[in-house]
Amino acid sequence: MCVGDYLDQLENQSIYIIREAKAQFKKPAMLWSMGKDSTTLLWLCRKAFYGKVPFPVIHIDTGRKFPEMYEFRDKWVRKWGLNLIIARNEEALKSGMGPEKGKLACCTALKTQALQIAMKKHGFDALLLAIRRDEHGIRAKERYFSLRDANFRWDYRDQPLEMWDQYEKASEEATHTRVHPMLHWREIDIWRYIKREGIPVNPMYFARNGKRYRSLGCMPCTNPIDSNADTIDKIIEELERTKTAERAGRAQDKEQAFMMQKLRALGYM
Repeated sequence: MCVGDYLDQLENQSIYIIREAKAQFKKPAMLWSMGKDSTTLLWLCRKAFYGKVPFPVIHIDTGRKFPEMYEFRDKWVRKWGLNLIIARNEEALKSGMGPEKGKLACCTALKTQALQIAMKKHGFDALLLAIRRDEHGIRAKERYFSLRDANFRWDYRDQPLEMWDQYEKASEEATHTRVHPMLHWREIDIWRYIKREGIPVNPMYFARNGKRYRSLGCMPCTNPIDSNADTIDKIIEELERTKTAERAGRAQDKEQAFMMQKLRALGYM
């Protein structure tokens, strides 16, 4: 199978899941981090609905993102006419919450609780996210439609089967469903698709002075990697031979064993 046919298959499955979510839920929304994956998901949503995104796009703002991320967000919100909701935990920010209090406490307060506040305010019953199974071991346990309980918690030990493209909506006991249209993609697939489609990406992904960012997060918790890949072709070539994990530069993945499992069980993205 050629790369083009393979990318078409990935795209078709994702668009099917996106449209299923729009059809099944009354008030869906999408989380956008301005990273390559969520921007690709945004592109797929626009393709699924003929150039428009028919639901709000949420940015969870910790107040500690890179300036280039805010610039990228504002530029494409205007160009694509997005209905942007900025979710912030103002109380935690005013109290001085930050990574020095511990990555688990910081991510819980500034990301998970900020999302909870936005969900309660707007009443969304589904959230589309751009996570992939190959990103992290705990994400490999996810389903395309993933239920969250009344406390936003995810029970990774008890999940529904997904067979024959049949996806289970949230039960009455659940607050919402996380929808993951890109679980089946890999990092290299994302870049090949970005190249084919001409999807805009943050310039921080491209090497400058021997460094580039492979994954974007908050400034105190995200480090660049050594790289001279300053074009998409060079990034793809680099990924074809690297053995370094994609999120090796993300501090919350390293602080202690099962950090991501704890965070996601508590409602983290």
